[in-house]
Amino acid sequence: MTLTKTKIVEAIQNENNFTKSQAKESVEILIELISKSLESGEDVLLTGFGKFSVKNKAERKGRNPATGEDMILPARKVITFKSSGKLRDKINKDAEK
Repeated sequence: MTLTKTKIVEAIQNENNFTKSQAKESVEILIELISKSLESGEDVLLTGFGKFSVKNKAERKGRNPATGEDMILPARKVITFKSSGKLRDKINKDAEK
């Protein structure tokens, strides 16, 4: 099952006695803050969860899968995520059961 924005809003609403609009606004503000930080090239560190970073990828050689033709893929920026040790431990602990 995938955790969606709607499910996050519902969980915040239920656990904090927020109205649906208050919960939705909280989620929207959080997403906007994270997006703006990443757009400006800043890292986003959520202690106990992980770190989102913007990395530069250099121009590289690739291949068109439809034609097999070689091509040069342009340089670009990508968002990476590195989980915290605590989160990694929780995930691995559940996998051992």
